[in-house]
Amino acid sequence: MVYVKLESDWTDGDGIAHSAGESVDVDAATLAVLQAEGIVGEGSGGGKDGTDWAGPTGTNWAGPTSTTP
Repeated sequence: MVYVKLESDWTDGDGIAHSAGESVDVDAATLAVLQAEGIVGEGSGGGKDGTDWAGPTGTNWAGPTSTTP
């Protein structure tokens, strides 16, 4: 599974609507479809500019906030 940021609205296989800018957890096959349809960027992690997107950077985010290891 990979956590990506949507660049446009998307409805998942369960019929749940997700808005552009929302973060979702998808499998590799779904990610490939979303990239092909332009719903997420081509870069690793779905970053539109081709960079890794490390997830939300709000005060409650405990994960990485940088694209460099």
